[in-house]
Formats: sequence, C-alpha cells, structure tokens
Amino acid sequence: MATYTKLDQIDLPAVSERYGLRDSQLEPLKGGAANSSFHLTSASGDFTLTILDNHDIVSAQRLATHTQAVYRLGVPTTEIVPAVDGALITTFDGRPVVLKKWITGEVLQPLPIPLLPEAGRILAQLHSLAPESEGLDDLPVGTRRLSPEQLDAIPHFADRVFGAWLTDRLKRVRSAEAGSERARKIAHGDLFADNVIVRDGGALSVLDWETISLDDPLLDLGMAAVGLAQEDDALVPERLRALVAGYQALAPLSEADAAALPLEIEHAACIIAFHRYFRHHVRFPDPSKSTYHLKMIKFVESVSAVTRPCQSCGSELHLILRGPLSAGGVS
Repeated sequence: MATYTKLDQIDLPAVSERYGLRDSQLEPLKGGAANSSFHLTSASGDFTLTILDNHDIVSAQRLATHTQAVYRLGVPTTEIVPAVDGALITTFDGRPVVLKKWITGEVLQPLPIPLLPEAGRILAQLHSLAPESEGLDDLPVGTRRLSPEQLDAIPHFADRVFGAWLTDRLKRVRSAEAGSERARKIAHGDLFADNVIVRDGGALSVLDWETISLDDPLLDLGMAAVGLAQEDDALVPERLRALVAGYQALAPLSEADAAALPLEIEHAACIIAFHRYFRHHVRFPDPSKSTYHLKMIKFVESVSAVTRPCQSCGSELHLILRGPLSAGGVS
C-alpha cells in the first residue's frame, strides 16, 4: 500500500524551480486511492501537483505519456505540464511527480442524468482512437480483467458463498464470450463518477488513466455502466439509456453488441466485486468495509431484473434502450 506524501514533505521551492513557477502555494486535495494530489497556485496559473506514490519511475512515465497522448488526440482530459527541461515527470525524494493544468469544476456523484450522454460520447471517442497513435502504441492488453493469479485466489476466499457466486458468474461470462471476440479498442477501464470533472458550463473532463489498455469496448462500456448508471447499488434503466445513447451517437451498437452488453455489465461488476473483497479482506483487512463487495451482488441481480429478452428481436438491451418504463422498472 502506498505511503502517501504529506504537504510538509514537499519542497515547494524545488518544485517551483523545476517547473519555472513563481509565488507558488500548495493545498492538499481530498480523494485519490493511490496517489497524493495538491492544488498548486502560482503567478503562472493553477495546477494539480500529483505525487505518484503508487508508481515507480517507469510506470509513472508511461502514465504521463498516455495521459498526454489522449489529451493531444482531443479527448477532454487534463494536460500534462512539462518541467523546464521538457520532461513529463520529475522526481523528488525518489518519488515520481507529475504537474497537470488545473481543471475548474467539480465531481458530482451521481453524475446527473443530463450529463450521461456526454460521458458516453467521450467513451466512444476514446474507443475510436487508433491504437498505433503516438504515445499509445505500447498499451497493455486487458488491464481491467482478472489475471490468472487473481482467478486462482477466488476458491480460497474465506467467504465461500461469495467465492462460489463469483466463480459461477465468471464461468457464465467466459462461456458467453467464447467464439465472439470483438476487436480490441483503447479502453479507459475506470469511468466512474469520481474520475469525471464537470467543468464550469457543464462540459466533462475524464481523469485517471491508470487502467488504460487495449480491450473489448463493450466491457469498457459495461464498466462505465457500473460506475455511472447505478444508484443505491442497482442499475437504473434511465441512466443506462442516457449513457448508451451518447455512446451510440458516435459508435452505434449492432444488434449482437446490444444483446451482449448486459453480460459485459455483469462482467464489469464481477471484476469490481473481486477487487473490493480482495482489498478489504485479504490485502488490507478493513472491518468497516467487510460487506462492500456484496453491493455488486445486488447490482448484478438488478441487471438481470431489467434486461428481459425482447420477443421481437431477441436483444436483451432492447427494453432498456427503447422500451417504456413503469414505476417498478421495465414494463
């Protein structure tokens, strides 16, 4: 687990000199699961200074390069500010540091429904980028998927009931995906509300490219549904419709992809469930979050409840995207 950097550990004059800033001041920012971020104000403007506590130099350089690449390709995100010598990252006390232009706005959880189409459009824009684009030609494959080692850990979970549920669901996913592999696209992997800034005026910016990879775009859209289309641990059809409508404005789904999306939403939820359990029960046991993973079971059940097959076309997603809603869900 990362040892987070505190304000009094930062040599602000050295940072300012490295980046050519004057009259600098720092203020800690809340949030961040793996790194330490600060609001840096200066005569040159406002910035976010992030100490990449959870990275080594190589992975920090890769993250900065990927972030700058998607920014330059037009995806609304933060811009990396190079140091005076042109480097995208620098180091202080052996820890990698990155400076980004400040984005004026706020995180809204949940993201309001009128903004969900824009989130879907940005995801489709990302999926349309060429994998061979400069700065993105070294992306890993399937960062968000569970590794063989992680899958092997599931049978050993102390919560045997949860382990059996997760094994059964993942087996169902693998069976459905067999023989229907889709072309890999550039995927964000973590499009949750806390990684979206609502700018002044309502435009969105997407943050946190730590899980960027090449993967199935439907799994990435499914992960966005887990992150943005739920309330009270349940999938909300109206929210999913708004998210997918924005996505389809740039990348229309085929009937086959529309039918496959509910399963990929479940797949994404299973991935999140695994990480919640593993983190709070195995790596860093936390009694206050001992049931956090169970929320994903409720979420998966809600996906099944609102995705009944359509009799006319056979697409499970048909009713979510176009079907009328009753007070209790899909009518």
